[in-house]
Amino acid sequence: MTAVQDPQRYIDDMARERGYVLDYHKVMAKQDFSVLQAANGLVGAAYLDQRALDRKTKELIFIVSLTVMRAAKGHIQSHIKVALDLGVTAREILEAIEISLPEAGVVAFQAGFEAWCEVVGADGLEPTVEAFHAGDGKAGRS
Repeated sequence: MTAVQDPQRYIDDMARERGYVLDYHKVMAKQDFSVLQAANGLVGAAYLDQRALDRKTKELIFIVSLTVMRAAKGHIQSHIKVALDLGVTAREILEAIEISLPEAGVVAFQAGFEAWCEVVGADGLEPTVEAFHAGDGKAGRS
């Protein structure tokens, strides 16, 4: 990002360059602009600036990292959408999220998986035999 002194312009530039703006970006731009700029300098160097890894690979790593850290679903989804816009397939994103399963466990994996399902519209199969609903908050049997 260029050296911008106007917080609104900074947010607008961020949206154009990154394709997303998180809630904390918007609030920090208004409440503590200098810290937002410093944090974004680090993000730029580690993630946005072109170095050895291409942007698609970095986006997949970011999605897995957010999944493992159990970030907010909206945060994970924003990066899934960016990855899709960059040409990463839904299947490649799922495969990346699946890496979190053996490393971080089922609970962490499910957060990223649920975010992915909502973004790409994935659905599943329902049992055709009687069974308890597990994990959907619904009581009773199918």
